[in-house]
Amino acid sequence: MNEGDKKVPTMLRELSQHEFGSRLEPYRRELQVHCYRMLGSLHDAEDMVQETFLRAWTRRATYTQDISVRAWLYKIATNICLDALKKTRRRVIPKTLRAAEPSGDSVPPAILEPIWLDPYPDDLIPWAAEHPEQIVVTRESVSLAFMAALHVLPPRQRAVLILSDVLDWSAAEIATLLETTVSAVKSALHRARASLDAAHPDVPAPRPDDFLLQTQLAAYVQAWETADVDALITLLRDDATFSMPPIPSWYQGKAAIHQIVGTRVFAGMPGWRLLPARANGQIAFGLYRRGADGYAAYGVQVVTFAGNAISDIITFRKPDLVERFGLPPQP
Repeated sequence: MNEGDKKVPTMLRELSQHEFGSRLEPYRRELQVHCYRMLGSLHDAEDMVQETFLRAWTRRATYTQDISVRAWLYKIATNICLDALKKTRRRVIPKTLRAAEPSGDSVPPAILEPIWLDPYPDDLIPWAAEHPEQIVVTRESVSLAFMAALHVLPPRQRAVLILSDVLDWSAAEIATLLETTVSAVKSALHRARASLDAAHPDVPAPRPDDFLLQTQLAAYVQAWETADVDALITLLRDDATFSMPPIPSWYQGKAAIHQIVGTRVFAGMPGWRLLPARANGQIAFGLYRRGADGYAAYGVQVVTFAGNAISDIITFRKPDLVERFGLPPQP
């Protein structure tokens, strides 16, 4: 485990509430990402961190210096998330919910229950700028593909895998946190890795170089803002996928995507504006749709490149997400 802090010389029980909060605040961002990995919801992750800090305050007398404050907080946060997951459905994206639609002929009704994964703003991720290799690990461990595969796992397997393979805790440390045995942790980790490999078997191809990427992104934005479906399709891989949760359907291949985008998304006069953003370590856009009163927030779109082409476009149709990504309500 990377401790990230030294043993606290003053017992937490001796601190005032303000001092206690100040001592815990540096851990907020990493705990929130941890809760997001566990729960798949930005809003729920924020709530779980608040609950973690509250529970830590009420139980501060139980803290002993045989573990770090960081490890103590992770134990509280993980168990709060596990308790929350007993009452909620797992989070998904359309690709992990059902099979692809054979064509773009039909669009099923939206599923409005809270079952969808949220995108996560890059601005909230604690990037380890001084460790380039850690940036790669962090990016991969919050990518939408990893998150979707992670949420195929049962909650305790999910927790074990995150603690081991993302946070680099030992089996003994995880066993202490989850109040179980080392052998149980190793067994859960083996099953979790096998399930994750089956759900997320492909290693992403490298993105284009910066010049080509910027050229393609400019063409992508222009295709959306001019409703040019043919231009959009030229930017896609042959096996690219397209989805727009909470609509549960998803589409694969250029023909199906051409049909759904051409007949549904780009139908009529150009009606979209895009503003650049970053989500889950990936390229993203705030998406705005034109209405009677001008353009209004529609959602956040995450675009995945594999090699020199786009492999996936997923639009999270939640207007309130736009402002969560620091974007204006109108473009």
